[in-house]
Amino acid sequence: MRQPAKKGQQGCVGYMVELLRADECRKAVASRVEQFRYAARRTSGASIDNFLAWADSLLHMNSNVVLLLALGIGVIAGLRSLTAPAVTSWAACLGWLPVHNTPFHFMASKVAVAIFSLLALAEFVADQLPSTPSRTAPTGLIARIIAGGLCGATIAAAGGQSWWIGAALGAVGGVLGAFGGYQVRSRLVRALGVPDFVVATVEDIVAIGGGLFLVSRF
Repeated sequence: MRQPAKKGQQGCVGYMVELLRADECRKAVASRVEQFRYAARRTSGASIDNFLAWADSLLHMNSNVVLLLALGIGVIAGLRSLTAPAVTSWAACLGWLPVHNTPFHFMASKVAVAIFSLLALAEFVADQLPSTPSRTAPTGLIARIIAGGLCGATIAAAGGQSWWIGAALGAVGGVLGAFGGYQVRSRLVRALGVPDFVVATVEDIVAIGGGLFLVSRF
């Protein structure tokens, strides 16, 4: 006679059923199956070493994306040095970036969110003032390099990658964003014949929107 399932077994079976019903789980399984089906077709008649090398490249695709995001958030820091830390801390606080078991867990604190948000708002106002130094001046450039490095390191750590590589990429992105943003903004003002604050406002929107897009990719 068949024995009734124990309570613990029933709970385990129910849990597994719920997992299989989850849309994201089904999509993840289907995606992985298709990847390895394609790998199997490619390796027909080839050595197992080639198959394993190709499968390993699949697993490292995500790491490349994470490091690209670290570079991208550095570019945002180059546009607005404090917008990048603000959106990064918000993402960490909201759970978009899993930083709790990383050296950058402090970015998820409400204190960090409040400080970076207030500083970002102050930067938006200061950027409109004619007395504000150029972003390519030493002070502004150093601030962008530091902010880009911090945000790049946070994203890299959240993605399970080396945080110092993320920091280096973020710092490079800060330089690229600073000089590139300066050139684009100056040329747009001359080409369109509009006041600087108009282009600056558009740049604010690009920085906020671009930053939120990057930190929400996880």
